[in-house]
Amino acid sequence: MSGVKKVTDLASKAGKAIDWDGMAKMLVSEEARKEFANLRRTFEDVNHQLQTKYSQEPQPIDWEYYRKGIGAKVVDMYKQAYDSIEIPKFVDTVTPEYKPKFDALVVELKEAEKTSLKESERIDKEIAELREMKKKMSTMTADEYFEKHPELKKKFDEEIRNDYWGY
Repeated sequence: MSGVKKVTDLASKAGKAIDWDGMAKMLVSEEARKEFANLRRTFEDVNHQLQTKYSQEPQPIDWEYYRKGIGAKVVDMYKQAYDSIEIPKFVDTVTPEYKPKFDALVVELKEAEKTSLKESERIDKEIAELREMKKKMSTMTADEYFEKHPELKKKFDEEIRNDYWGY
C-alpha cells in the first residue's frame, strides 16, 4: 500500500469516527456553531480531496512513446533523472505525540459535559421552584416560605434572639 493511499485510508477512518452531531449539541453560542460548521465543512473538503485526488496512483510514464517522438537520448536522460528521484516515505511523528493529549482532552471534555448536564438539571429545578414561588407569592405566608427555606428561619430567629434588628 502506498503512503498516499495509507494516509487517505486513515483520514477516511478518522472522519467516520468523529461524532460531529454529538459535538454540535454541546455548542451554546451562535458564533461557536458557525465556527464548528466551518471546521466540519473544511474537514470534509480535505477528506474528499484525499479520497479522490490524492488516493489515485499516478499513471506510469510510457517512455517508448516519448522516445519515438522526441528521441532516445533526451528521453533516456529524463528517465534516468526520474528514476533517481527518491520520494521520502511519510513517517507520522505527530500522531504519537499528540494522541495521548487528545485522548486526555476527550476524557476531560466528557467530564465537563457530565458536570454541565448536572448543573443544567440543578438550574432547571431551581427555575421551576422560582416559578412556583412566583405563582404563590401573593398568597404565601411567612411560615410557608420558611418551610422551604429553614436556614433563613434559623438566621432570623438567631438575630431576634440576639436583639439584632439590622441597624
